[in-house]
Amino acid sequence: MQNTHVIENLPILILYPHSRCNCRCLMCDIWKIDTIKELSVADLEHHAGDIEALAVRWVVFSGGEPLMHSDLFRLSDRLRSAGIRTTILTTGLLLEKHARPIVNGIDDVIVSLDGPAEVHNRIRRTQRAFKLLSEGIRALHFTKSDFPISARCTIQRENFSCLRETMRTATNLGLRSISFLAADVTSTAFNRPERWPAEKQKQVALSVDEVDSLEKEISRLLEEMENCPGFVLETPEKLLRIVDHFRAHLGMVEPGSPRCNAPWVSAVVESDGTVRPCFFHKPIGNIREDSLRRILNGPQAVEFRTTLDVSQHPVCRRCVCSLYLE
Repeated sequence: MQNTHVIENLPILILYPHSRCNCRCLMCDIWKIDTIKELSVADLEHHAGDIEALAVRWVVFSGGEPLMHSDLFRLSDRLRSAGIRTTILTTGLLLEKHARPIVNGIDDVIVSLDGPAEVHNRIRRTQRAFKLLSEGIRALHFTKSDFPISARCTIQRENFSCLRETMRTATNLGLRSISFLAADVTSTAFNRPERWPAEKQKQVALSVDEVDSLEKEISRLLEEMENCPGFVLETPEKLLRIVDHFRAHLGMVEPGSPRCNAPWVSAVVESDGTVRPCFFHKPIGNIREDSLRRILNGPQAVEFRTTLDVSQHPVCRRCVCSLYLE
């Protein structure tokens, strides 16, 4: 009988090409990293055989800010030559500078959009963040008018009341779609050596009254979404789950896991080579010490997947993401 916890095919691979970031966002600690670590072209070549043998179809460059990498487009070219789609998740600050190589060497871009200009700048804590983002989007579309750019928005205390305005901002910027997710305040992801203390969590999470306001804002967003079907990627059920996530954080309801099979269909490789089954679970190896395929199917990884009950695991029950592939 085939072991369903052995990975033969890995549709999605998430790579952190560069360790640092050019924003100082309220809900993330990656900006605190002061050492540069990169996944090199040599690193990629060393594991290219495994990537192709695992039939990876889509590589997402995340991080850190991928466009700070010293040779990002050679990484992308190598992957695309194997028929793999490449996507950049970006703050957008460097889009204008790299507009032509992005259009020529990347399949699509997802930008972080935290709200209309004033809100976006306040959350990013980066001078001219919204202006640089909008100019970058304009430059990409000037270079190639139909180049696909979408947005994702992390909901937190500073922007929960302006989701409709954020959607309109994405429309005005000429983006194809927008996705919403809740801010993660409890995990050790995003360069947190340990969980945030309660006081820090309160700065990003919502109060009881704010969660009630969020629910009303999402109800109004759902009404407005009817005028632009498909532009917001989440279903009504997924958007309302964001409300439940914040209520669970306050102890008002039981936390609940999303439908997810990420550890079976994807993997994360960080800039220092660390491999994780998803953003939030513990490392299972390092590509500088072993091959990607052996790491994914080593005793530690197989044991993790074999014993993982997504519906009950405390990390999964607090998860703000969900990835499910049939």
